[in-house]
Amino acid sequence: MKNKWKSLLGLATRARKTISGEELVVKEIRSGRAKLVILSDDASINTRKKIEDKCTSYEIPLRYAPDRYMLGQAIGKDARVVVAVIDDGFAQTLMTLFDESLWG
Repeated sequence: MKNKWKSLLGLATRARKTISGEELVVKEIRSGRAKLVILSDDASINTRKKIEDKCTSYEIPLRYAPDRYMLGQAIGKDARVVVAVIDDGFAQTLMTLFDESLWG
């Protein structure tokens, strides 16, 4: 099935296990609650650097979605540049799906 990660990310959102928005995601990374961060491939250079640096320094896994519209659609909202998953189970499965499909 194409884009399984979108379905799972939507499920995680309905279970209230995702946070979206740059500042809120950075806060979750700092607090250690973020288990996975998904960044849109079309994020601005500044946002990309900020999120990548935070994920690296706090050792949070980072994956990339094709664009902000697809990422937003996956969580049932308008365009979103960055989403944090705050549940281990969802995070592990999403990482596997991203690594297998590379956007399917």
